[in-house]
Amino acid sequence: MIYALAHPNIAFIKYWGNRNQQLRLPMNGSISMNLSALETHTAVSLASDISTDQLWINNGEQSGSALARVSAFLDIIREMSGRLTFAEVRSTSNFPASAGIASSAAAFAALAIAGAQAYGLDLNEKDLSCLARRGSGSACRSIPTGFTEWRPGSDDNNSYAQSIAAPDHWPLWDCIAVVESGPKPTGSTEGHALAPTSPLQAARVADTPRRLDICRQAIQNKDFEKLADIIELDSNIMHAVMMTSQPALMYWSPASLLVMKEVRALRQSGLAAAFTLDAGPNVHVITTEEHHETIKEHLSALPGVQQVISSPVGGAAKLIEGEINNL
Repeated sequence: MIYALAHPNIAFIKYWGNRNQQLRLPMNGSISMNLSALETHTAVSLASDISTDQLWINNGEQSGSALARVSAFLDIIREMSGRLTFAEVRSTSNFPASAGIASSAAAFAALAIAGAQAYGLDLNEKDLSCLARRGSGSACRSIPTGFTEWRPGSDDNNSYAQSIAAPDHWPLWDCIAVVESGPKPTGSTEGHALAPTSPLQAARVADTPRRLDICRQAIQNKDFEKLADIIELDSNIMHAVMMTSQPALMYWSPASLLVMKEVRALRQSGLAAAFTLDAGPNVHVITTEEHHETIKEHLSALPGVQQVISSPVGGAAKLIEGEINNL
């Protein structure tokens, strides 16, 4: 049994829409931050006595689309390794799945690490990032450490993420205001396919290099004001694309809007706070180590906020030794 650990990431500059849906080649680059306190643990073992892959998520055996997606990903690894053996996969996470907290990013980053090792592949970080991308686009950003940038590339071999700053470069925190913990009605994979139907998507993509430059510089210079402005703009632009797709995707809830307005008010009062939302209603509030406890208290008191999950910057996906509880 091979064990791996990976963290989800929160995108500062978003990935939305693919040039190639099968290879998950993005229409634009993106920048994100790994989340240390949120973890997915995955175990993979090869079994010659089974006739299909087997999957358990949080101790529940899976079938249908979840198993099919993992099997398709393992098929890629099997083709790379030349080994046709089926696998048993067990995965657990300490945060809600399919709720806009990048559960698939952590899941496929961990599966890429453990699966490659189980099938005898010796892959470097770039190759692991490319592999993880095939399972979930944003999973490629959970492979490297800290703050990462996904270079969109031109083909399967050069679309990958690399670290642009270590976790200790800038001790930011993400305070996630959870307003809905259940699965979202439309998953990210389906949403990416709808992006080109929005009349706003082309303008969003064309302006992305400018936003990437601003965000990258803000991280390098530890400029929170500049970071706050650009991540809120980028989040709003992505959700505008979602809302104008055919059919329209409305991920925001009334509680989401309440949190976003409160975050703006907190920043105007002098606290470090900036919001960003992935494909879901839950609001990620980026703040500093100095202010994260205060921000968490403010968010916890808001109507509609079920809980606040907070995390500092996280490290790279990695193999881990020994048996893991609950796997």
